[in-house]
Amino acid sequence: MKTFVIGDIHGGLKALPQILKKAKVTTEDTLIFLGDYVDGWSESAQVIDYLINLNRTHHCIFIKGNHDIWCEDWLRTGKGEVVWEINGGNETKDSYMDFSEEEKQEHLDFFKEMKPYHIDSENRLFIHAGFTSMHGVEKETFKLNYYFDRTLWEMALTMDKRIEKNSELYPNRLKHYQEIYIGHTPTIRYNSKQPINAINIWNLDTGAAFTGALTIMDIDTKEYWQSEPLKDLYPKEKGRN
Repeated sequence: MKTFVIGDIHGGLKALPQILKKAKVTTEDTLIFLGDYVDGWSESAQVIDYLINLNRTHHCIFIKGNHDIWCEDWLRTGKGEVVWEINGGNETKDSYMDFSEEEKQEHLDFFKEMKPYHIDSENRLFIHAGFTSMHGVEKETFKLNYYFDRTLWEMALTMDKRIEKNSELYPNRLKHYQEIYIGHTPTIRYNSKQPINAINIWNLDTGAAFTGALTIMDIDTKEYWQSEPLKDLYPKEKGRN
């Protein structure tokens, strides 16, 4: 049995079977998805359909991302926030054109069941964006940080790697967990098309919403596999700008 973690998909369904095949995922393995399943490429609704069916045959854990919050709100109310619509939401709405109200309700129920974060038996944290509490993710007072925070990642990137975990200089936020896996902030912003490790944080968002690829990683070995770049899988589309 293996445990794999998957980065932000952003409506790029064509990339998902590619990485599952490359990683040789079986029904005995655990799949942890870091959120942002929708908004970007043209198959957001189809991604959710795929994941619902995948969950019937595999052990999956679905973390909720900020784009998933926006899409869930639209499915529930029929109204989408402007910030969502200009960040891939309009493409997501288009992807639902041929879906019945019953199918939309099934998707809404799926979004409702997503987790804000997951901590495994090895004290590894999986969360879409981050948290700010020095006492750990469970003590976070502003829960939206789970979906929007970037300060956790920015802090890890700027840390001197010579600082040891038992040092007083080591940030308390990072002491609580063996490892932390996040998405949300594309690594291509840092000129990397691969996952980035900073201190004990792994960033798996390798820019699938833009010009990058979708990534899956074995959390024990740190071996990872990537799809073709999404811009090549959807050559007639722009993705998110």
